[in-house]
Amino acid sequence: MNIVPIPAFQSNYLWSIQTDSDAAIVDPGDATPVLNHLQENDLELKYILITHHHPDHVGGIRQLKAKFPSCKVYGPASENIPMIDYRLKEKDVVDLASLGKYKVLDIPGHTSGHIAYHDDQNAFVGDTVFAAGCGRLFEGTPAQMINSFDKIKKLAPQTKLFCAHEYTMSNIDFALAVEPTNTELLQRKDQCSKLREQGIPTIPSTLEEELTTNPFLRCHLPQLQEAASVHLGRKIDNEIDTFATIRKWKDSF
Repeated sequence: MNIVPIPAFQSNYLWSIQTDSDAAIVDPGDATPVLNHLQENDLELKYILITHHHPDHVGGIRQLKAKFPSCKVYGPASENIPMIDYRLKEKDVVDLASLGKYKVLDIPGHTSGHIAYHDDQNAFVGDTVFAAGCGRLFEGTPAQMINSFDKIKKLAPQTKLFCAHEYTMSNIDFALAVEPTNTELLQRKDQCSKLREQGIPTIPSTLEEELTTNPFLRCHLPQLQEAASVHLGRKIDNEIDTFATIRKWKDSF
């Protein structure tokens, strides 16, 4: 089994979980690059996994189902997404046969019903955690997002996090504004810059990398709370307010 990025739109990655013959696609916002990938690699689309309802994650479902009518579509139980065959909530398990077995986490914040799929080595986290960043709060609250992060943090440190966007360099620039002396972050910028110069994705990252360089996963730390306090101009001494402050800071960065 292999996991392959399919670029789409300006920054999306549609993830193909595949063997030599079968594939599952995570968040196919656009059917065309998926169909091209399947044809080029002689793959049969067996499953579609959806993390949340935004168009750049669900826009290709109908066309893919028309081409592969036996394909099964999995998605969040609490979001209105047409053509879902199996509606999922936390603790559900998705068995994709040769393509693996994945547990479901409810991780609201970016949207109210956002879910993630994970096994012991990989996690498909949609737009909740990005490399060195996180998704905007379109429907959820800072407290929900922190709770979602806490669930992801309980995964094994070497878990590979497959997010849906190549935002890494801009996220790192913001992270350095928050933590300019973070040596791991400075090293990550150098490493990721070299990858992007060669057209290589910076994703997946590992949870361990995110815990040392992603400011949004570090809001419990005193140095992050101090940075948020300086930015806001008043004392902040808790994780939720720190996250809310740096998320708003990032929105206008």
